[in-house]
Amino acid sequence: MQIPLIADIDPAEHALWLESLNAALPELEILASAQFSDEQAKVPNFAIVANPAPEELRRFPNLSWVQSLWAGVEKMVGMPELEQIAIVRMQDPELARVMAEAVLAWTLYLHREMPTYARQQQQKVWQQHLYTPPSERSVGVLGIGNLGQEAIHRLRANGFKVCSWSRSAQTIPGVTHYAGIDQLEPMLGQCDILVALLPLTEETRQLINAKRLDQLKPGASLINFARAAIFDYDAMLDRLDSGALKHAVLDVFEQEPLPPTSLLWAHPSITLLPHISGPTDIRSASRIVQQNIRRYLADGDVPEAVDYRRGY
Repeated sequence: MQIPLIADIDPAEHALWLESLNAALPELEILASAQFSDEQAKVPNFAIVANPAPEELRRFPNLSWVQSLWAGVEKMVGMPELEQIAIVRMQDPELARVMAEAVLAWTLYLHREMPTYARQQQQKVWQQHLYTPPSERSVGVLGIGNLGQEAIHRLRANGFKVCSWSRSAQTIPGVTHYAGIDQLEPMLGQCDILVALLPLTEETRQLINAKRLDQLKPGASLINFARAAIFDYDAMLDRLDSGALKHAVLDVFEQEPLPPTSLLWAHPSITLLPHISGPTDIRSASRIVQQNIRRYLADGDVPEAVDYRRGY
């Protein structure tokens, strides 16, 4: 059986995925979608996808489901070509571990005043700042899916006070949880550091706007490992310039790679990352694909798919 990989990604990465997926599923033949003729493309009823091009999806008219290699699926949810097709997003425990590692690392970066000391080094300023223990630092986590819950666990294990927010009520031991849009601003008022791990949906687009940025504690810092459109970056810049916000660690942007002309590159209160907080591990993700496809071929059940109403 031949399975298409429909992916518009870097050629070297594309080759690595094909090698890893074929090693994980030796009983199948996983091929680049371009290797399928238009007639051959009528046969597969499922495909593996990564940033699929609409015109390439249209060449495969009989797909009933697609396995995404990424956790983020907001672009695919909005594609007319996938309206009647189940989208299975990547849910890999290794991704949650790697993301939680990044959340802890950059929270500690802010907590231990590393941006301040880096600036002082450039200015040749020798000045010590009072240490604040993590038990007196409140970290707010937006989004408590697999990524958020693992991040919360890691933060609490390192002594931070943690509060969290999601659309629906949850119980997380040792964490003050806020639910629903009415409780978002009270949650923001608790935060010394705000970490975004939310999926981008119509409900979360511009969720942290100018008004809500003003609800954060004076001098709070931000970490955005979710999607740029969840924040109003212009309003954030205004508040960084005024000192109302202290620092922002940004890993996601509306346009990637970020254009050299962007003001964000040189802003003294921004640490800019090239979308590296939650990289997909090709080997572990290939094992997830292996399990989903083998289960489907054995019993015909499509793996748990994205809820189009929620957008994830």
